[in-house]
Amino acid sequence: MMRILLFLATNAAILVVISVIFNIFGISGVLDAQGVDLNLNALLLMSAIIGVTGSAISLAISKWSAKSAMGVHVIEHPQNQTEKWLIDVVARQARAAGIGMPEVGIFQTPDPNAFATGMNKNNALVAVSTGLLQSMSAEEVEAVLGHEISHVANGDMVTMALMQGVVNTFVYFFATVIGHTVDRVVFKTERGYGPAYYITQMIMQIVLSILASMLVMWFSRYREYRADAGGAKLAGRDKMINALRALQRAHEPEELPGQLAAFGIHGSRMHRLFMSHPPLEERIAALQNSR
Repeated sequence: MMRILLFLATNAAILVVISVIFNIFGISGVLDAQGVDLNLNALLLMSAIIGVTGSAISLAISKWSAKSAMGVHVIEHPQNQTEKWLIDVVARQARAAGIGMPEVGIFQTPDPNAFATGMNKNNALVAVSTGLLQSMSAEEVEAVLGHEISHVANGDMVTMALMQGVVNTFVYFFATVIGHTVDRVVFKTERGYGPAYYITQMIMQIVLSILASMLVMWFSRYREYRADAGGAKLAGRDKMINALRALQRAHEPEELPGQLAAFGIHGSRMHRLFMSHPPLEERIAALQNSR
């Protein structure tokens, strides 16, 4: 969950900054070159540049932003038996998965958690929380590490970045079309852009981004099943099931981010559309039914 939130938050911030820069320097003025009509081809091209750039930058700085946000201590020289064990397990699993050795880190939080991030399979970071190490057995931690290594081996961060880039493109495209329409039709701006365009476009970027995140969250839920299967292959199915059960005992039902919880959709079918992870009982059932 933290990996997804960090990526989405970084991506959203970069997208807004690029959009503001385009407006400040008048780059979006090319769209007004044909009078009151939008040049949709130019708009789509500009939207793709903005969308893909934001997503690519988010991916490129994902390790740095994760380390900074979570306060990850990267294990360069193991200082104790636990750190040496973590390095050895990740090294063994990375070899089995056919990827380069990731950086291994620990971050301070009482909650049992872990994440993997990075630009590519051979330049990744795998980090676990102190709460995970304290609350789980060695076999369960091994399974969690296998789950994260599988995310790396499956190229999930790159795939998510590509998907987010496409989503960004169409969010910016339709937000601009709506902003342009409101400015021209409702407020009767004849040339250039009035305040209504900028206000409407920014509001629609936020609204459409929230709606489009349902697609990104669907992919996130799908890849969790794949990572569970990968973790079961690397560490053993029983270990993976036990690790999920340990998480089930430790966690209450997942809460939505604050801006979504404010809409009062928690616990509804709509809530499921915004979940980055499937319910733990469904993930356990999927592993139990696998062969």
